[in-house]
Amino acid sequence: MENFVVSARKYRPATFDSVVGQHSITSTLKNAIKTNHLAQAFLFCGPRGVGKTTCARILAKSINCFNITNTIEACNECDSCKSFNEGQSLNIYELDAASNNSVDDIRNLVDQVRFAPQLGTHKVYIIDEVHMLSNQAFNAFLKTLEEPPKHAIFILATTEKHKIIPTILSRCQIFDFNRIQIEDISAHLASIAQKEGIIAEPDALHIIAQKADGALRDALSIFDQIVSFSGNNITYQHVIENLNILDYDYYFKITDEILEHHIHNALIIYNEILQKGFDGHNFIYGLSEHFRNLLVCQDAITLSLLEHGENIKEKYKQQASKSSTPQLVDFLSIISKADSTFKNSKNQRLVVEIMLMQLCSKSNEQEKKKP
Repeated sequence: MENFVVSARKYRPATFDSVVGQHSITSTLKNAIKTNHLAQAFLFCGPRGVGKTTCARILAKSINCFNITNTIEACNECDSCKSFNEGQSLNIYELDAASNNSVDDIRNLVDQVRFAPQLGTHKVYIIDEVHMLSNQAFNAFLKTLEEPPKHAIFILATTEKHKIIPTILSRCQIFDFNRIQIEDISAHLASIAQKEGIIAEPDALHIIAQKADGALRDALSIFDQIVSFSGNNITYQHVIENLNILDYDYYFKITDEILEHHIHNALIIYNEILQKGFDGHNFIYGLSEHFRNLLVCQDAITLSLLEHGENIKEKYKQQASKSSTPQLVDFLSIISKADSTFKNSKNQRLVVEIMLMQLCSKSNEQEKKKP
């Protein structure tokens, strides 16, 4: 049986240009290599799964490459690149600060720093989750971080910059990694699906990208999970079933009933949602997001704020034309009140049902006010 390699590892970027959604950072690092203006200490910070450790490894590989390309990428052919690709490079030292956070661990690291590289020009020390170091370990690291040997470069990576002491921050060149945009994640998943011979609906990939919340690694993990569930044909229905997501159609249907003032139909749809095992609070959140999206569709200027696939965008545009901005604002106010009272209520179902009745009644009141 062939060993399976998860997509997050199989398709991990190996060049600056293949890093997704961090163009400004990769461009800055490439220019620093090109002009020989590399700092001796970097701090890469940002949410999980956005490319911090990946960029650290690419930087380490590139600065030790003997035949760097015109586009400032590693050649993958020299002895240094080959040893890196095989995981045998002695010029790159990775430390997980989550499990090596004591003074002794940092002293061992400092002792190694004084030895010059045997192959290549730099020794690169990547310290992941650096915020987990103890204060004593940070203090033991200060002098070396401020005045390291010329051949040493430190790259610190963290998801919680606020936990790092100011004296460490002042010694580093800081790069803030952004959450990756939904469109970028969706496009990357589409390219992987094509390489793997998988047919995937754009709306399905869009849902996966939304669920990942800006983390590409999370998106790839979900993608693997969906492939295991549905095989080589990923549909929108497969994704919402596997991830237990409430179908958009329910929100469109219940909004149509609200706009038509049909209280009984709205309650029946909500009962169907509960029978499928969905939580009332999640429904409130989803409905508020739905009305927010309809509000965004009221103006062409704000249409770019709608983060959905083209098919669903078209549905939002059509439904938004049936309502007005003041009406949607009133709806959101009613939902907000229900959201705040839901958690402390002993009869949570009744809270949601009253909310739906109020939405239908409000819609009817506004209809009667029209001249």
